[in-house]
Amino acid sequence: MKKKVTFILRLTAAIVTISAILIFSPWQEALYSLSPLPATVQEQVDDAVDQGIDGIIVYIQKAENAPELYASGWHDREALRPASPNALFKIASIGKLYKASATAKLVASGELALDETLAHYLPDLAARIAYADEITLRMLVQHRSGIPNFTDHKDFDWATQSLDALDMVLDSPADFKPDSDYRYSNTNYLLLGKIMDSVLGYDHTQYIQAQILDPLNLTQTFFSVNDVDLDRLMSGYHIGHETDFKTLEQGYVATAQDVGIFLRALNDGTLFTDTEQALYSSLYEYEHTGWVLGHSSRAHYFKDIDTVVIQFVNTTGDDTIILTKIIYDRIIKILKKRS
Repeated sequence: MKKKVTFILRLTAAIVTISAILIFSPWQEALYSLSPLPATVQEQVDDAVDQGIDGIIVYIQKAENAPELYASGWHDREALRPASPNALFKIASIGKLYKASATAKLVASGELALDETLAHYLPDLAARIAYADEITLRMLVQHRSGIPNFTDHKDFDWATQSLDALDMVLDSPADFKPDSDYRYSNTNYLLLGKIMDSVLGYDHTQYIQAQILDPLNLTQTFFSVNDVDLDRLMSGYHIGHETDFKTLEQGYVATAQDVGIFLRALNDGTLFTDTEQALYSSLYEYEHTGWVLGHSSRAHYFKDIDTVVIQFVNTTGDDTIILTKIIYDRIIKILKKRS
């Protein structure tokens, strides 16, 4: 009887999963997600390009094993340069993990306080941000501030660098009262950077360099496209446009291996002291995705197989968010089958 119930539950779960894929995904992606898995990660990476991706990089590191690096497609399709697993890439919102880690370290050292307010740290902005005297540092880190997301503003353009992102949301009504809800907002981390700059008395990226990147020997992580050799930076494409968007200034740049090393240290605790670890575990996530024009990324740790998997894809637009998630999930299934 128990075996029969278990079988029925598994069958029901499978039907629900397949139905959700078929209902909510475009039919091509739905069919692809259900197609047979290839035998190897490299075959899956190559197949991703066959699905319309310009270029892809995958980093895998299991337990104490040496990392595995894969690439397929184009690093630069105009120059016909093949993708390299050691290329630099814009990691977008994965950079929030670095900022959140720096925040935990500064709180542990007493330089920041999680329950201190935005108005206290940035008094010049207090009158221009709703509830600034109630929004705490903790709420900024956890996306519970209610401050509008500047990338959702009607005038925001991913392809334009002349916009003042913060100015777009100043004097705007809050999305909700502080700590009454959750809504992801890039503005939170823009302000978090400004708070760290103010408290430190210098650019917070210098602190991240000294306290996070240097101890982990992350020599291939940078804070701007202006800090790197652009030939090493993977091109970025958006469906329907011929433009290569890689020269746009869109935040952190790193190799997949550097991101993988950081994510391993974040998850196994070696990035922190015990006090810092306790603080971080109450604050933010241990994995992240990233998206900017032409570049999408995924960084996750899978405890059940003790494996870090980083995926970079240099094609955005249309249904690529769904497609790249399906590709990533298929890679994870391959890894779990071989574990």
